[in-house]
Amino acid sequence: MNDNKQSSRFENFLKDLDSLKKYLPPINKAGYPFIVIFVLVALILSTFSDFLGWIGIILSIWCVYFFRDPERITPKGDKFLISPADGKILSVTTSKSPENLLDKKQKEMKKISIFMDVFNVHVNRIPISGKVVWLKYVPGTFLNASFDKASEDNERMIIKIEISKDFHIYVVQIAGLIARRIKCDLTENQHVKSGDRFGIIRFGSRVDIYMPEEFKVNVFEGQTSISGETILANLDNLKLK
Repeated sequence: MNDNKQSSRFENFLKDLDSLKKYLPPINKAGYPFIVIFVLVALILSTFSDFLGWIGIILSIWCVYFFRDPERITPKGDKFLISPADGKILSVTTSKSPENLLDKKQKEMKKISIFMDVFNVHVNRIPISGKVVWLKYVPGTFLNASFDKASEDNERMIIKIEISKDFHIYVVQIAGLIARRIKCDLTENQHVKSGDRFGIIRFGSRVDIYMPEEFKVNVFEGQTSISGETILANLDNLKLK
């Protein structure tokens, strides 16, 4: 009798999941292992009670929602700097490049920091077309990513993209208090296109983008950015060589 009851719960649980499929967005493949784990836990919980089963379903839906990977329409133009991440603009400031923080002779660059909470899309996109000329993984702490010192202290992946012989930018994926898994699919000497997906940071994080002072910033602190769509800055009438 108990076996029949448990079998019925499994069947009902699977039917509930199947009925939800049509409402779910595209999923990034990096999320598949996590979604499987959440669903398995939900299945186990459902054998104990319907209430626990529904808690498992809700958590599974949240996991699917977290790893959603919607299509984006990227503005066309080789002088637009597009947001690499969804989230809130934490700051618009200036800083030394992440490649040479200790070089006092180096000119400062404009810097935009974007904070992603656990409800934002966490798939990162290329901000401007060019060539990846340098990559560096930096181990570090796991402070709250909204803190300014997270840029220098937290675990991070630094990506340098050359957009012409005169200009280059940096994109920095930064792990946060919860996010401790940075995934970057790029390689050095790889040519990249604005709006292309290049990685993901799991469960809350931050992305910093550094650009030459010639870029005109179009966003402000507190503004919400959309990865692959929001124009953070542009080069106006300057010619790229």
